[in-house]
Amino acid sequence: MKNDKADFIPIFDGHSLAGWHPVPRLPVSRAPGEPSPDPDDERYRRAMQTTGKWTVEHGAITGRQDPPGCGYGGYLLSDGVYGDFELLFEARPDWPADTGILVRASSLGSQGFQILLDHRRSGNIGGIYGNGIGGFHGINFTLDAKYDEHGRPIGLRLEDPAAAIEPMTPDKPALLDDAATGEQFLSRWKWDDWNEFRIRVEGASPRITVHINDGKISEIDTEALKHPLYNAAAVRDLLGPKGHIAFEIHDNDPGMGEARWGANAACRWRNIRIREL
Repeated sequence: MKNDKADFIPIFDGHSLAGWHPVPRLPVSRAPGEPSPDPDDERYRRAMQTTGKWTVEHGAITGRQDPPGCGYGGYLLSDGVYGDFELLFEARPDWPADTGILVRASSLGSQGFQILLDHRRSGNIGGIYGNGIGGFHGINFTLDAKYDEHGRPIGLRLEDPAAAIEPMTPDKPALLDDAATGEQFLSRWKWDDWNEFRIRVEGASPRITVHINDGKISEIDTEALKHPLYNAAAVRDLLGPKGHIAFEIHDNDPGMGEARWGANAACRWRNIRIREL
């Protein structure tokens, strides 16, 4: 890729959370116009009690469940809002840690276009999900871990489709205009190390392009996207022309439990920079 990273402006100072703020990971309707979750529901009320634990450690924003293993997550939102831009950052997730990066996110954090960083069984990294804006799932592969003889995870591998928790159905890759194969992704991903993401967001209903370690992983045109619950005009009305950038700590659901987010797991982000277009 063109070596133009000097044009990017830092939005994380490397030693504090100045310019960022946490919010709870509240349930939201799957799409604009769908019924909203009941605020009196027990899970909703419990989610209100935590925003996750966000710290700066060794020059990186670090997110954990708070308290560890509680099963409830949160979001860290940029104070600033952004419309058309390119975003650069490095990420280093533990296994398992189901996280993601939302762009054009609402002030709730849980509504926006999510670039997946599902570093867990049946997860995808680099695909695009419609968080609270239709639940579309643009992915081209799912992942699992490789384990050593002591049961410790030592790397990523492609998941056996027959063993998938979330099946890799043909409609998911069909949403993407361009997508790396699972083998291409694995050739670039660095286990237990820092991986650089480059995300381009452009347009009223944005075209989103994701590169990881300088290799294209996915591209989607959300203006032309066809999905039963996605309505481009309704999403534009909900999100507006600009939104927050949000990092996610996921909840643990009854189906996956700690296989979604380990009790002591964390994800880390550093060198966060942006170039507005």
